[in-house]
Amino acid sequence: MTIPPTPMDTVTLERRIGAGPETVFGFFTDPEKWLSWMGGEGTFAFEPGGSYRTRITGGDVAAGRFITVDPPRRLVFSWGWESGPVTVPPGSSTIEITLAPTSYGTDLRLIHSGLPTPESCEAHAESWQHYVDRLATRAEGGDPGPDTWTRQPEG
Repeated sequence: MTIPPTPMDTVTLERRIGAGPETVFGFFTDPEKWLSWMGGEGTFAFEPGGSYRTRITGGDVAAGRFITVDPPRRLVFSWGWESGPVTVPPGSSTIEITLAPTSYGTDLRLIHSGLPTPESCEAHAESWQHYVDRLATRAEGGDPGPDTWTRQPEG
């Protein structure tokens, strides 16, 4: 598959996962499953216009709204940080997840667009790689173990 060059404000990640799209999609639309691979706690309304807010690591809180929920093929949601080291305000960037069935399971494609700086792209590329690896392990029936990036909120 040929991927066009990534714009400067965008992170693109592709991953093969040995589980069907229905299984993988569930890890994006079930709070318990979502939190099993990314985050420590959160509230989610998995419907178009529904909001979410989740503590990812320590005091770093991500928030946004779901734009498209099309099981088991596509999920689009806005993204940003209420708090944390990367300055991306809630709702200011967009994540599109597409899931394509294959003979071995699913091809996942994640496109995170609207990031404000090359530094924020770099930080999100590293983070998405970390978390998509954890997601793949979970979806394939494994246990990625405790998230080494998670720490308790300070203060």
